[in-house]
Amino acid sequence: MLLEVSIIIISYNTKDLTISSIKSVYEQTVRTKFEILVVDNNSSDDSVETISRTFPDIRLFALDENIGFAKANNFAARYAKGKYYLLLNPDTIILDKGIDRIFLFAEKNPKYLVYGGRTFYEDLSLNPTSCWKKPTLWSFFCYATGLTSLFRSNVLFDPESYGKWQRDTIKTVDIVTGCFLLIRADLWKELEGFDEDFFMYGEDADLCFRARKAGAVPVITPEATLIHYGGASEKIRADKVMRLFRAKKQLIRKHWHPVRSVLGSWLLTCSAFTRYMALKMLLVVTAPGETGKKDIWGEVWRKREEW
Repeated sequence: MLLEVSIIIISYNTKDLTISSIKSVYEQTVRTKFEILVVDNNSSDDSVETISRTFPDIRLFALDENIGFAKANNFAARYAKGKYYLLLNPDTIILDKGIDRIFLFAEKNPKYLVYGGRTFYEDLSLNPTSCWKKPTLWSFFCYATGLTSLFRSNVLFDPESYGKWQRDTIKTVDIVTGCFLLIRADLWKELEGFDEDFFMYGEDADLCFRARKAGAVPVITPEATLIHYGGASEKIRADKVMRLFRAKKQLIRKHWHPVRSVLGSWLLTCSAFTRYMALKMLLVVTAPGETGKKDIWGEVWRKREEW
């Protein structure tokens, strides 16, 4: 049987979510010939046993260490046999034949090579994080000064967000996020998959940048829909922020001129400090007894050498 799509899921302490996601794949995928490959990144719960017992037909790889998102996807891809690879987060639920629809769109529109869909929150309101514009010095400045937070979805001051576009039309984008990213297998192999310098975050942006240089045009189709809860395996917010910042610095070092990269890194550092001071002043006024408990940005700032 010719496999059309290899679905790759990376699981890390997300047992129940992973099972729900896989169930939705089986329930909502009726036309596409697919396989599912799950890599468990050394979860501390009983993910491996429960997933293998619930879905004996999937290919499950249980690793003895957490090797990160990029390496785990590359590991699974070496065993994938589909014409396309679909990177799917475990904290997703496929809606309305989403995989069938994105596969059909890709077959009808082969020029794009990299494809994403339309993501929603659990209440079916739009989750706009299925795609992003590429970062710039201006977008870093807006983030550092708080303009991005003050003017959400503003084309000028929140430039990485694509403004108020509801992801309800076909549109080429700079970055398709790795929560739901379909890519031609031959392009993935040409690019040698994700850059394993990235542990978590940033690898999808880097892949899209390199894919565009190779002739791809990442695109969003509203026909493919899914729920994306977001951040299910990231329980410590300060750690998540530091990973995000570290990934942003890695990304700009790889794709920006060195001078721009230095300026961008400085702006990221500034953004941590401005948020730390703003939150500290706010808590002094509104909740003086809680300043130590809510010192997330303080922790990020104090550990800035780690990112």
